[in-house]
Amino acid sequence: MSRILWRPRFRDGAFSLGVGLMILSLLLLPKQSVSAAGDGVQLCLNVILPSLFPFFVLSTLCVDSGIIRALGTLMQPLMAPLFRVGGCCAGAFLLGIIGGYPVGARTAISLYESGQCSRDEAERLLSFCNNSGPAFILGVVGAGIFSSSKAGLWLYGAHVAASILVGIVFRFYGKGTVTSGNAVLPSTTGRSLTVIFIEAVKNAFSSTLNICAFVIFFTVVIRLLFLTGVITHLAMLLSTLLGSLGLRQDMAESLLSGAIEMTSGVWSLRDMAASLGSRMCMAAFILGWAGLSVHCQVLSFIGQSGLSTRTYFFGKLLHGFLSAGLVWLLSVALGWNDSVSAILAGQVTTIARLSFRRALTVSLSTALLLGLIFVAVSLLSGAKGAFHRRGNRI
Repeated sequence: MSRILWRPRFRDGAFSLGVGLMILSLLLLPKQSVSAAGDGVQLCLNVILPSLFPFFVLSTLCVDSGIIRALGTLMQPLMAPLFRVGGCCAGAFLLGIIGGYPVGARTAISLYESGQCSRDEAERLLSFCNNSGPAFILGVVGAGIFSSSKAGLWLYGAHVAASILVGIVFRFYGKGTVTSGNAVLPSTTGRSLTVIFIEAVKNAFSSTLNICAFVIFFTVVIRLLFLTGVITHLAMLLSTLLGSLGLRQDMAESLLSGAIEMTSGVWSLRDMAASLGSRMCMAAFILGWAGLSVHCQVLSFIGQSGLSTRTYFFGKLLHGFLSAGLVWLLSVALGWNDSVSAILAGQVTTIARLSFRRALTVSLSTALLLGLIFVAVSLLSGAKGAFHRRGNRI
């Protein structure tokens, strides 16, 4: 069966059928399509652009200026035995768990393309470095969907812990050796910081527009799938097949929505008539899997790099299951009965309607703080190296 699914003729036929149905839906539901596209544009302007652009600039600056190489010198003793990757890969993981999707994956690909890590290391890194950020999980999911301060904290903790576990599992992938944290960067030789900064801004803007295109497209797709009843009928089929496991139709609809677009999936859990533990397990899986929208964004960055996508897709699927498993264990051992105050719960409306200026201010402040940390690490590494060289001369 798998051989049939991967045949070019079958893939081309399925793709053509999907495009044809998409065109037909657009012709039959033009007003709804335009409305969905408008919602996607609004999401990009108010959230995506101000929140991701600074981190993309920071990611490129850290890779091209050599800051991540300095960080790698300090992180080599931790990253090599734990994940079997070079110390410089720590920058991709840190940016991934702070900046959110798809900053970590873009940084990992940049590390590979600049020669700072091997092919095997980059593919291992892709399996666990691309994660959801704390702003989305703590603010939107925790406070907005579950109205619980503990829910957001436990979801984010389980999300990061599952990511680390995925990295440990995929340390056995490939046979390549670990790149030294002292590796020389051929791409930074002879380039001034001004040139690096200009290229970082240009590349970050291009990458952000690329992501916005996917966000708008999948916002329209998910709306059309609901309006045409596709999601509803697929959910009915899944609930029939897996009803013995307790999967209801509304649960299946949320999981299918999250499999396509993460934000739509987790938001549908808000008013679901199910236990808190069940809804949080579903949210954990959706956040770990990330959705086809995020995957297309990552694939656009992989491009012509030649990196395999197997570790990425298997890693995200495993991340979803591990996150859900960890949250289930927590739901058994702990309770989330403490609700946030009305002020905190009301912050969701503020986040959803966040102005461009405020979102950009928060994002820039966080990116600047992380950049200062990287610079401090770089200076510390340089001072440590100078101390050792002086000691050797003595």
